Amino acid sequence: MVDKDILQRKLSFIDLKLHNLETLKHLERHDFLASFQSVDSAKYNLQVCIEALIDISNHVIARERWGIPGTSAEAVKLLIKHGVLDKDKELSIVQMVKFRNRIVHLYQEVDDSEIYRILQENLDDIKDFIQAVMSKFF
Repeated sequence: MVDKDILQRKLSFIDLKLHNLETLKHLERHDFLASFQSVDSAKYNLQVCIEALIDISNHVIARERWGIPGTSAEAVKLLIKHGVLDKDKELSIVQMVKFRNRIVHLYQEVDDSEIYRILQENLDDIKDFIQAVMSKFF
């Protein structure tokens, strides 16, 4: 059985970081790209949000005894298999995990314009993950 306190702490953390990202989202593209503080803040907040999503996924899988995923993408697929996430969310969440890996390991290849695009187009994917976990376990 999942530890709801752990989930709640991680979900609250994600919510706080999403608030930061929403603030950055409202910057004009030119202003965002001209500010290394904004770009770096967005990268960090995205990275830790996604890391917390991965942590939540692994916590649920371990506590529910659904197996041992070899990768974070496999963890997402296990959540889908067991009805925590809808199948239509697989691509977006797997892309998030891959993006997190790029920020951490291939950081020199991450284009700042891509960060801005993610702020504009993909924050709802994180919100959807939170809602799915909340619906299933609370």
